[in-house]
Amino acid sequence: MDLKTLTDAMHAFVESKGWYAPDSPHPQTPKNLAISLTIEAAEVLEHFQWGDTADKTALAGELADVLLYLLQIASLSGIDLGQAVLDKLKINDRRQW
Repeated sequence: MDLKTLTDAMHAFVESKGWYAPDSPHPQTPKNLAISLTIEAAEVLEHFQWGDTADKTALAGELADVLLYLLQIASLSGIDLGQAVLDKLKINDRRQW
C-alpha cells in the first residue's frame, strides 16, 4: 500500500470524527499532533519496558498509531513524507557513523 492511500484513509477517518472542524475538541494542529505522536511513540516503548519482546498484535496497533500521526503531520505541513524519507536516506548514506 502506498503513502497516498494511507494518507487519504487517515484524512477520511479524521473527517468522519469531525476533528477538522473549527470547533473540534481535538484540534488537528501540527503542534497537537506532534504531542500525540510523542505519546504514541512512548506507548511503543512501553511494550518493551520489561522485556525484549512484545505482543505482535498490540505492538502493530501502536506502530499504526505512530504512522497515522506521522502521515497527518506531514500532510498538514505540506511535506511529501515518501520523498523526505528518500532524501534523508541519501543524507545518511553520506554520513560517517
